[in-house]
Amino acid sequence: MHILIIGAAGMVGRKLADRLARDGALGGKAIEAMTLVDVVTPDAPAGFAGKVTLETVDLSTPGEAERLIAGRPDAIFHLAAIVSGEAEMDFEKGYRINLDGTRYLFDAIRVANGQDGYKPRVVFTSSIAVFGAPLPYPIPDEFHTTPLTSYGTQKAICELLLSDYSRRGFFDGIGIRLPTICIRPGKPNKAASGFFSNILREPLVGLEAVLPVSDDVRHWHASPRSAVGFLIHGATIDVDKVGPRRNLSMPGLSATVGEQIEALRRVAGDKAVNLIRREPDEMIMRMCAGWAPGFEARRARELGFTAETSFDEIIRVHIEDELGGKL
Repeated sequence: MHILIIGAAGMVGRKLADRLARDGALGGKAIEAMTLVDVVTPDAPAGFAGKVTLETVDLSTPGEAERLIAGRPDAIFHLAAIVSGEAEMDFEKGYRINLDGTRYLFDAIRVANGQDGYKPRVVFTSSIAVFGAPLPYPIPDEFHTTPLTSYGTQKAICELLLSDYSRRGFFDGIGIRLPTICIRPGKPNKAASGFFSNILREPLVGLEAVLPVSDDVRHWHASPRSAVGFLIHGATIDVDKVGPRRNLSMPGLSATVGEQIEALRRVAGDKAVNLIRREPDEMIMRMCAGWAPGFEARRARELGFTAETSFDEIIRVHIEDELGGKL
């Protein structure tokens, strides 16, 4: 197989490439080549025996999608996006990266399909931001998508495109609505939801973290390890079992900020919790008031997608994967 990962320099993209390199196969087929692209040059995964091509590409530049598709990759993971807070602050950039880049990719595949019948599996990372308040709890699979942010709107449009292009037979697409990924390793990014990770990640290594919302804010989470599992399962699942509704809300864990903090206390003690500094931020509080508190995710679970069931488990996954298994 030839694998294309767009957005391979991002946190989930790096972890996905590393996992595929370790596995050496996808869906029982050997991976012979991986093409990793992003707006900054990605790193090659360690230990991969096949061919790795690293490219610096802005997918929203006309012509780049066609060039990437010319190699006819068998599976395409589209992870490239600018995150929620940045998309809200820079309207034009959000639509150019999150919508236009995706549309160029889908159209390049459509044209290739008409030329020689090329029909890859496309795994698109969507978001629970496609839903907007007022929201029930838990949110059922049948609930309507009414995003209240530019980022959520861009993702919702791409979901519709993915469903239509799949219906027309141009590719086999799966839309993966990721929960908020927690705990994200590395440095804070521009995502408005970044504080969910910050208030755990920094205290675990003795650093102070800022909490911009109240303890009663409830949200939907899964670990980076689960996110990679979602993507791999989406790339190998029998699409006949998925049916025409190609966009799936992933399993996760619903928890309040207060419950996150208590899990941190159980795992790392009061010393870690005392490093959280409360600084209310009106813009973030307004945004998170419309965020999804939790999902049934019945369809995804029935199709074999799995995630953590406690925040203690999410914290321990981070310790295992990022801190060498110990504090």
